[in-house]
Amino acid sequence: MVTGGRKMRILGIDPGLRTLGWGVIDVTGNRLSHVASGLCKPVGADLATRLLNLHQLLSEVVTRLSPDQAAVEQTFVNKDGSGTLKLGQARGIAMLVPAQAGIPVGEYAPNTVKKTVVGVGHADKRQVEHMVRLQLPGAAPQGPDAADALAIAICHAHHAPVRELRKRA
Repeated sequence: MVTGGRKMRILGIDPGLRTLGWGVIDVTGNRLSHVASGLCKPVGADLATRLLNLHQLLSEVVTRLSPDQAAVEQTFVNKDGSGTLKLGQARGIAMLVPAQAGIPVGEYAPNTVKKTVVGVGHADKRQVEHMVRLQLPGAAPQGPDAADALAIAICHAHHAPVRELRKRA
């Protein structure tokens, strides 16, 4: 967890070309609190238009909620190469938007997120959402993508101090 009494706002992003989940938490010492979460559902007939719309929607979230740090889930490779490539493009937007705003971006493997939030690396989406609700009282994610994004933010809250110490060493 973040040390000291300084508050840090973290944006978690679960990339997706059809639905991108986002979640924002505040961290003060060992305390996590839910700020907001939601979904970006880009529209457009072609890929370029959908990516542009995704960029605009996520940029609005960053502008409105002013996170200090961001975290994005890493892409896993599946059997469909084309689908993996498209997910990678959405992930590029998810990393670009905070970087454009000068916000540092952490990356986490899906199993790391699940292990951090649930305790096991192969938890299903229901377990993740349940644990997110327990750790962030008052959070009501608008579906599994928003719950995953909040889980990514929680994961970053736990791992960011370790990453910072390694960077300094």
